Amino acid sequence: MKPVSLRSFARLAVCTAFAALAGTAASAAEEVNLYTTREPALIQPLLDAFTQAHQGSIQVNTVFVKDGLLERVKAEGARSPADVLMTVDIGNLIDLVDGGVTQPVQSATLEAVVPAHLRDAQGQWFALSLRDRVLYVEKDLSLTRFTYEDLAAPEWKGKVCIRSGQHPYNTALVAAMIAHRGEAQTEQWLRGVKANLARKAAGGDRDVARDILGGICDIGIANAYYVGHMKNAAAGTDARKWGDGIQAIRPTFAQTGGTHVNVSGAAVAKHAPNKGNAVKLLEYLVSEPAQVLYARANYEYPVRANVPQDPVMAAMGPLQIDSLPVAEIAKHRKQASQLVDKVGFDH
Repeated sequence: MKPVSLRSFARLAVCTAFAALAGTAASAAEEVNLYTTREPALIQPLLDAFTQAHQGSIQVNTVFVKDGLLERVKAEGARSPADVLMTVDIGNLIDLVDGGVTQPVQSATLEAVVPAHLRDAQGQWFALSLRDRVLYVEKDLSLTRFTYEDLAAPEWKGKVCIRSGQHPYNTALVAAMIAHRGEAQTEQWLRGVKANLARKAAGGDRDVARDILGGICDIGIANAYYVGHMKNAAAGTDARKWGDGIQAIRPTFAQTGGTHVNVSGAAVAKHAPNKGNAVKLLEYLVSEPAQVLYARANYEYPVRANVPQDPVMAAMGPLQIDSLPVAEIAKHRKQASQLVDKVGFDH
């Protein structure tokens, strides 16, 4: 063996160091860190499918953040390991953008699949699935068409159930009504809905179905995907009984003939250490296989066109989405919240 000179040894050491750094960088690039407010069990099948689609080469590290997602990422600053920020409700997505913790993404795939009114114009966030706000109806009640405005009609006095008006699902609906009809007419409508309540506005969406089955109310507003969860629950469970006790129809706004939707969505974090993989994850989540999982496992409405749905959800018929951009709805969230308090909706 030839002796190694000091100069050659130094050169070898430098090359080895660079090789080690490159190896570390390559290893780090094969992961993506997801911060999400969504229950892990709901999205884990999607994340597993993403890893499988990449032959196991990209690992998804999930951090479940029940509350304070924006505050956590801001506190972590430039050192934050977050690559993707995933949440529900358009207001929460826009709060992330306004909070300065996202970055714009240019992706031909995302722009081709996600309709313009369901994504940020600068690519700061993208909707991944839709959650339409529908009408739960007592199963034997003959009712096939309904508008959101009808909730305030005198014929439904003492027959309506709904969760808190301050819940984001409902403030978004009130905000959409403000965008369509203005604050004065929306206040009048909201007072009419309150006058029609069969019980205090409280509980959750599934409680609406429970109380319809219990004879407390005849109709109520709740998210559509709960219908899928309840009607597909195991026979004999409470959830299945609640689901079997209702039918669900999609109301529309009288002016536009469209149904109100909110979104689940995601953004790429401002300091994402694995931006490339973050974009790959978002692109996968709007792919046909992932959108089928959203539709079949979570019972959420896909943003991708022509994706087959679960039979229970398909039975509700096609979804004609309200033409109002979801970002426009978000602009009226504060007004909506103040209006809920003004009319004493939750009291």
